Amino acid sequence: MPEPLRQAVHQLVSEVVMNCQEVLRYTEPDLARDWKRMTLIRATDASDTMDMASMLIAAYCQRTGMALDTLASYLQPRQQRSRATGPRDSDRHQVAGMLGTPLPPEGDQDAQRRFSMGQGYAEGGLMSEPDEQRLFTEACLHGLRARLCDDVDALESYLPPHVAALARKIAEVLEEPQPAPA
Repeated sequence: MPEPLRQAVHQLVSEVVMNCQEVLRYTEPDLARDWKRMTLIRATDASDTMDMASMLIAAYCQRTGMALDTLASYLQPRQQRSRATGPRDSDRHQVAGMLGTPLPPEGDQDAQRRFSMGQGYAEGGLMSEPDEQRLFTEACLHGLRARLCDDVDALESYLPPHVAALARKIAEVLEEPQPAPA
C-alpha cells in the first residue's frame, strides 16, 4: 500500500474508533437525554467514514488496473443498504423481539429469524453478561479516548466500575511509550 494511502486509511480508521467510543459513551445513564440523537449521529459518522476508507482503497485498486468485477466482489455491494429508506421491517421485527412485543405473522421466515435474534439479545446471553472480548473492546475505546482527551479521571463518573477500572489501566499504559524489553 502506498504510504499516502496508508496514512489516509489510518486517519479514517482512527476517526471511526473515536465515533464508536462515543456511541458507547452515549449509552451510559448520565447522558440519557441525548442518547437517541447522539448514538445515531456517531454510528452513522463511523459508517460513513469507513465507507470513505473503502472508496479510497477501491479508487486506488481501480487506478492500478484491478478488474471491475474483482473490485465489485471485494466491495460486496449486495451487503450495502441505504439509511435513507429508514428502518426496514426486519429491523422492526428484531426490536419487537428485544422488547417482547407480539410475534410477526407466521410464514415469514426472515421476520421470525430477526424476531428470534432480538429475543436472543434480550433473554439469552447476547445482552446479559458481557463477554471478555466485548468488555476489553469497550475498555480499550474508553481508555484510548480518555488518554487522547486527557480526561482519565472522568472514567469512573460514567462507566460501570469494572469497565472503568480496565479503561483506566489501558489509559495508564498509553500515558507514555515504554521501551520494549531487551
